Amino acid sequence: MNERLAIAGSGAIASGLASVAASHGHVLMLARSEDSAERARTSVDRHLTKVGLADLLEQIEVVTEHVALSECTFVVEAVVEDLDAKALLLSALGEQLAPEAILATTTSSLSLERLAEASGRPDRFAGLHVFNPVPKMELVELVFPVEASADTRARTFDLVSQLEKTAVEVPDVPGFVVNRLLFPYLFSAVRLMEQTGMAPADVDTCMRLGAGHPMGPLALLDLVGLDVSVAIGESIDADIPDLLRELVAQGMLGRKTGRGLLEYPPK
Repeated sequence: MNERLAIAGSGAIASGLASVAASHGHVLMLARSEDSAERARTSVDRHLTKVGLADLLEQIEVVTEHVALSECTFVVEAVVEDLDAKALLLSALGEQLAPEAILATTTSSLSLERLAEASGRPDRFAGLHVFNPVPKMELVELVFPVEASADTRARTFDLVSQLEKTAVEVPDVPGFVVNRLLFPYLFSAVRLMEQTGMAPADVDTCMRLGAGHPMGPLALLDLVGLDVSVAIGESIDADIPDLLRELVAQGMLGRKTGRGLLEYPPK
């Protein structure tokens, strides 16, 4: 890997991205606390063990101080999908990194221009929208602010290529391409389920076997997280079913809580 890479975050996307990068070189993960760091190590270990690459765990170093990233040349922010939270972290990282370092975000729906402005380095900024689960999903949507330099663009495309993913540059519109097209369909599946009384698993089976989708729409909402799905829906101004908001209010967020539109066995 040509870049000294760091992932700022410790959740599912951050852990998945770090697991992929570990096959190509050393990578840092920035966690906000020792507890988060331990959860990140456990998550990465699970990712790598599942694919028979547990020995790559030594390639991933989890740290808790921003200063540890100061010599990195490419840092990818991967924290909660919230504008204020991302802007605060990006601003702090932007001040810490060398002028030539590139700062990127994994946002799936927020404005790239606003995040680039918050970073303080719009010429060295990029959107790098990976998909969950990162080790399995090939696509990376790339989004650039208008100020992004030619070097920033070239190095970002090169990094995606080194990670053995397929990059497609997309416009800075709410939801980009995939989520802008996908979530209205997912929400319509929820409404159909409610209107007809069909079991969630039956709706999913119809779309898997009848449309050739690898995963049904309701299971996919649970995988993304119902809280994240609602946030994406709001960002693209979609018609969000009340049921999703009710489940989120009850803490039923999908796979990560063991219950959403469907139920899941304990991990």
